[in-house]
Amino acid sequence: MKKYFPANALETPRFCGIRTFMKLPCVRTTEEMDFAVVGIPFDTGAAFKPGQRFGPASVRENSILLRPYSLNLGVDIFEWLSGVDYGDLSVLPGFIEDSYRLIEAELTPLFEAGVVPLSIGGDHSITLAELRAAAKKYGPVALLHFDSHTDTWDNYWGKKYTHGTPFRRAAEEGLIDGTASIQVGIRGSQYAAEDLEVSQRLGIEVITANQIHELGVGQTGELIRQRVRDRKVFFSFDIDFVDPAYAPGTGTAEVGGFTGYETMALIREAKDLNFIGFDVVEVLPALDPAGITAQMAANVIHEFISILALRKKRDSESYAAG
Repeated sequence: MKKYFPANALETPRFCGIRTFMKLPCVRTTEEMDFAVVGIPFDTGAAFKPGQRFGPASVRENSILLRPYSLNLGVDIFEWLSGVDYGDLSVLPGFIEDSYRLIEAELTPLFEAGVVPLSIGGDHSITLAELRAAAKKYGPVALLHFDSHTDTWDNYWGKKYTHGTPFRRAAEEGLIDGTASIQVGIRGSQYAAEDLEVSQRLGIEVITANQIHELGVGQTGELIRQRVRDRKVFFSFDIDFVDPAYAPGTGTAEVGGFTGYETMALIREAKDLNFIGFDVVEVLPALDPAGITAQMAANVIHEFISILALRKKRDSESYAAG
């Protein structure tokens, strides 16, 4: 029996108790656990509509209906994994570089202990600090990035750190290996014809939303696996990857995206990759009155945790078979 697992909803109603992710115990430890759900309530990097600082609370609120068994992957998460809600990290609203230092410092012990952090943003600027912490343990990692934007612009208004620049900075700092990295779902209007070439010059492969719609889920998954191979992977998921019809609560929505079904199917195509970290970002509760965006984000996290459980199950079965 794993040490950390959710309260049993058949014994206590889901609406009772403190709102942690999936009703996991709120524990600050790096011992006896496989993953930690971490809130990073920072939105100073948002270039258009702020309010993502309230994303972690909303996603947690909308996670309480999630159950431990994954029907899609055929695995009971907590038969194989121990996990906690780690609470929120400290940030300084208005001070992005100071917040980066705090985020990096608080995530580093998790990576060092081999725990997989599952961070809830917050705007996408936070991922740079996460990658800095990951690189201390793993060196340059492969990046799997689901988004409608590449987030590789050089600056906004002369400022180098925003939610539109984290992967440009990460590549420049040597935190990611572009030759094993891929951005998936890119779409919408651009500033110039050369915008996508920025990612390509950084060595990162780009699959646009139109290409995915034409190729289908299976072929897209094959491209992802061929790119990443057996590298250690950080998975960054911007909720605006999902079409705004299914996830309206975000600050820079782009039409022509993906349904909830397509999103989950595309995530499962990555189930054989070697993940070391994950985040879901850009949930903006003020634009999400029915909670469907936060519900989508919570289910994305559940799908990712299920992938971790499936990998642990397979490793255990392989070891038992000799």
